[in-house]
Amino acid sequence: MDGFSDIAFFALLSKEGSMRSAAQQLGVTGPAVSKRLAALEARLGARLMQRTTRRMSLTPEGERYLVEGARLLSDLGSLERAIGGAAAVPQGLLRVNATFGFGRRHIAPALGTFAQRFPEVEVQLQLSDRPADLLEDRFDLVVRMGDMPDSRWTARVLARNRRVLCASPRYLQAMGTPSSPQELTRHACLFIREGDEAFGTWHLRNGAQTETVKVRGPLSANDGESATAWAMAGHGILMRSAWEVGPLLRAGQLLPVLPEWRLPPADIYVQFHGGAHLPAKTKALVDHLVEVFAPQRPPGRADASW
Repeated sequence: MDGFSDIAFFALLSKEGSMRSAAQQLGVTGPAVSKRLAALEARLGARLMQRTTRRMSLTPEGERYLVEGARLLSDLGSLERAIGGAAAVPQGLLRVNATFGFGRRHIAPALGTFAQRFPEVEVQLQLSDRPADLLEDRFDLVVRMGDMPDSRWTARVLARNRRVLCASPRYLQAMGTPSSPQELTRHACLFIREGDEAFGTWHLRNGAQTETVKVRGPLSANDGESATAWAMAGHGILMRSAWEVGPLLRAGQLLPVLPEWRLPPADIYVQFHGGAHLPAKTKALVDHLVEVFAPQRPPGRADASW
């Protein structure tokens, strides 16, 4: 038994005044209570109670153990209530990671409104060209795009999304519009280096038909906005998240290429440490992000609409 448990046991025994009564309260036998008291005294190396067949009385050592032990139990209770209260009220530091383009454009504004709602929470946002690792990089939340993470972590979908191929009208007028994935090999393609994806290899699916195409091009970047600018300037065909190029497609500044072919998923989600004791600050931010992105999260997956 641990020390705090022994103190609680001794306090109950002193209050009840008899082994039999204490045994009834604990749901054990009288000999079990006597054995535990003997083990406690042996551990402490001091006699805590004088026992006769008719009554029990505290020794001076027992009096001290009871009084000072009660104070320790009270302090422990206060500590646990304080910790529990902190867990119930959003406060403290949260470290958040997101990729450059999406983080700058969408996550940073959402964190601004979160800070207004929860002034007791300090948020540190770090943007990077690829998602960080929750454990190794010591983040509380990571906003990711693509496949759902492994089962070690908890994740919530923020928005449905997919990748599309697109190019400027000027490029397609000059170079022609591909009619099949294999024709991409004859075009200039623009690359975004991110994560651990195979560089220059595009995977496409049309129903049961799949194609893997090794494409080439003159320009690549670890920043999606730079690659988008190249596409708009007519430098080639770009694979980009529909979430990011949707406005350009709707405006006709970019045109879809091979729209009937699907590309790897790009749903947007927030990843965090789960478990039964999720800190209130983490839960508050996850709920806030889900709320902010709710209008862009229709049922099912994103389809052909931009």
